[in-house]
Amino acid sequence: MIDYDSALSSRVKGIAPSGIRKFFDLLENMDSNDAISLGVGEPDFVTPWHIRDAGVYALEKGFTKYTSNAGLAELRRQIAAYMRRRFALDYDPMKQMVVTVGGSEGIDIAVRAIVNQGDEVIVPVPSFVCYGPIVELVGGVPVYVQTRAENEFRLTAEELKAAITPRTKMVILPFPNNPTGAILERSDLEALAAVLRGTNIIVLSDEIYAELTYGVHHVSIANIEGMKERTLLVNGFSKAYAMTGWRLGYVCGPQELIRQMLKIHQYAIMCAPTTSQYAAVEAMKDGDGDIEMMRKDYDYRRRFLLDKLRGAGLECFEPRGAFYMFPSIQSTGMTSAEFCEQFLLKEHVAAIPGTAFGAGGEGFVRMCYASSLANLSEAMDRLERFLKGIQGAGSRE
Repeated sequence: MIDYDSALSSRVKGIAPSGIRKFFDLLENMDSNDAISLGVGEPDFVTPWHIRDAGVYALEKGFTKYTSNAGLAELRRQIAAYMRRRFALDYDPMKQMVVTVGGSEGIDIAVRAIVNQGDEVIVPVPSFVCYGPIVELVGGVPVYVQTRAENEFRLTAEELKAAITPRTKMVILPFPNNPTGAILERSDLEALAAVLRGTNIIVLSDEIYAELTYGVHHVSIANIEGMKERTLLVNGFSKAYAMTGWRLGYVCGPQELIRQMLKIHQYAIMCAPTTSQYAAVEAMKDGDGDIEMMRKDYDYRRRFLLDKLRGAGLECFEPRGAFYMFPSIQSTGMTSAEFCEQFLLKEHVAAIPGTAFGAGGEGFVRMCYASSLANLSEAMDRLERFLKGIQGAGSRE
């Protein structure tokens, strides 16, 4: 009989499973046809037809073999053109870019290429669930910096400076942010850059939501003087083009760093899915209009949901990026987990507790507005009923 406990990696055993999955599992196991999910961070749009058609055409033509490890040359050229057109950033498509299996692989190989045993990586929280565990898997030490609602969950220069030690190797900038919807504007980035210049700290800038900003154009820290040379920029196709299932992303950065990341990618992955890469060429060439259409729709839902949450009595700052609301539920007297469990069980609406994204998320819940307006409207009606039920129960105690 094998002792699986001793066979397993102690690092893997020490990592907690994603707090997001618990609520997906509860939702799937519910015997209810009226359940509404505001939990999944996935566009409700179908991938635009011209992009799907390009993938179908690639299959029909038999383009089913491996591509270059770094990705199709044409796709990398189109990504370079896109980065110049949309964000005024210049990257050599043959030397400063690797196409990955989603942005998640890009984050993984970036951390593995940079972080040694005992190195510290600064991670602002609340933020997406993968950063800390990936750092721990390579023997690094995540240093969590709590961002605050009164600062609209932006990382400040003072907070960054206070977290840096002689062991700091990397800082992760997850903006526009999941789960809060927070953004960093140019002035914020300039202040952070002033702290980082003159150090040997690498920036991992996760910009998967770069196209989903409202009322302000996204600026990358790579746009700031002196920062491109120390920045690994991760992006992808999942959010902007509604291509989550195609599993395609990319990393742009200094040639010296990309070269080492490519070695990890070669041994672990070989190359990103070929069909997805051909579809992505079409997205890069002719997808700007799709981005704008979906962003306008998200913006309408954003304003609708914000108004409804505030009208229901929940405090919520106005998110300027991604497609999430992060309202405070502290007024209910419940923990984030209690609130989400009761909301799901009583009203069949799934939201994610803020604690799934770090300890600083306690007292908040994440609600995704990448769902139909009809679903959002019904979910908000149920929220009002749920909150009135809580208040009524409290008055009887």
